[in-house]
Amino acid sequence: MRKVRFLSIPSLLAACAVVPALLLCSTDGHTQAAAPAAPAAAPAKGPTAEEIGRRVQAFYDSTKTFKATFAQTYTIKVQNVKKESKGTVTFEKPGKMSWAYDAPNGNRVVSDGKVIRVYEKENEQMFETPVKNSQYPAALAFLMGTGQLVKDFNLKLLDAAQMKFEGGYVLEGTPKDATPAYQKVLLYVDAATNQVRRVLILDAQGNKNRFDFSAPVVNQPVAKGEFDFTPPPGTRVVKP
Repeated sequence: MRKVRFLSIPSLLAACAVVPALLLCSTDGHTQAAAPAAPAAAPAKGPTAEEIGRRVQAFYDSTKTFKATFAQTYTIKVQNVKKESKGTVTFEKPGKMSWAYDAPNGNRVVSDGKVIRVYEKENEQMFETPVKNSQYPAALAFLMGTGQLVKDFNLKLLDAAQMKFEGGYVLEGTPKDATPAYQKVLLYVDAATNQVRRVLILDAQGNKNRFDFSAPVVNQPVAKGEFDFTPPPGTRVVKP
């Protein structure tokens, strides 16, 4: 008999790392471990964290579509397990997204702006949730035109050299509205283009979900049907 697992949408992107996993964490109600110590703050010079946040926001506000390849590394601290996957991600405003994982993973996370569908190839299951009843991961919501960095996060500028990201900026964001999905998000920003090259999401258990984006393309037409998905025959569909 096929085993059925129930996912919370706040962790939809972490499930695709297994599933994006969007992103993110355990919400099983167990006592959470203390969050890892925050990296050292950057020296007080140059643009402020809020200024960089506004630059990043302005760049993505000017885009209608965004497409890139991604490499995802999901680290489960308590098990000392690291899961790696890669694929292609596409966003289109307002609120559409598509994560297509390469083989052998084969998972899909798709939203047409109305319904989020999370397909797990290995478990032959797909989870469907109306967007209005879900939580888009705010860590990436600005890409979809549904979030505001400065409004949604308390931002702090970290030392890029210490974070091994010279030539750019590293922003640490703590959500202003607490969420069980994650505690902090780190955005690695290209100083020349204001594009986010890497997203690192940290949860209270010390788990890490890292997305590295490459070969970004913006404001180009998206293939018809990119945000539609029909699972293979025999897939169990789970709805709230």
